[in-house]
Amino acid sequence: MRNFGRTNVWNVNLLTIFPEIFESFLKTSLVGKAITRGLFNATITNIRDFSSPPHHKVDDTPYGGGAGMVMLPEPLVTSIESIRQRDPSTWVVLLSPSGTRFTQEKAQELAKRPSVTLVCGRYEGIDQRVIDLAIDEEISVGDFVVMGGEVPAMLIIEASLRLRPGVLHNAESVTHESFSPDLADGSVVEAPQYTRPEKFRELVVPEVLLSGNHKAIAEWRLKEAHAKTARLQGIPKK
Repeated sequence: MRNFGRTNVWNVNLLTIFPEIFESFLKTSLVGKAITRGLFNATITNIRDFSSPPHHKVDDTPYGGGAGMVMLPEPLVTSIESIRQRDPSTWVVLLSPSGTRFTQEKAQELAKRPSVTLVCGRYEGIDQRVIDLAIDEEISVGDFVVMGGEVPAMLIIEASLRLRPGVLHNAESVTHESFSPDLADGSVVEAPQYTRPEKFRELVVPEVLLSGNHKAIAEWRLKEAHAKTARLQGIPKK
């Protein structure tokens, strides 16, 4: 088990059989800075540490037959129980294709919890008894299947951590952005963004953004946000 960070301001426990996947992620960019500044604490636990030596086996063939391997219940449940012993309030999430769809609203919900445990499955899945005994919630990052829960866990950390106070230098960065409640009902994407130069390969910045008229700019951004959302959804122009 390796611990990143000094405080438990937002505590995330990561359960995985591949701890090395998270090593650089937790040291890089705003995630690493949040740890350095004491805003985020991440603890990585290797599920294999809770399996029997000498092979530390964590999977076996499925009852009833079928392709692939299934993660054993004993190492997973025991590792989760060890986390609950030292962190009783933690909310245990299994990354699973059959879980509830991850959204901005769910990111906000997780960001408000003092502690979250992310269980990263592998192979064809995990024994159902792990879910019945030790999992609070299953979350899916989309209607597709990946090789394991580690990358989805990173996605959830990035989406939720940036919503925590003090993580982003500019607090307004989490408002008026895609799926923010400040944009209609949270189902609208962010308006197009521009920066210098004013003209690039014959394309120019919309004049309203150079006007200094904050009301007009806000109105333009809201209008363009709705228009962009409609385009992405394939809704024809009226």
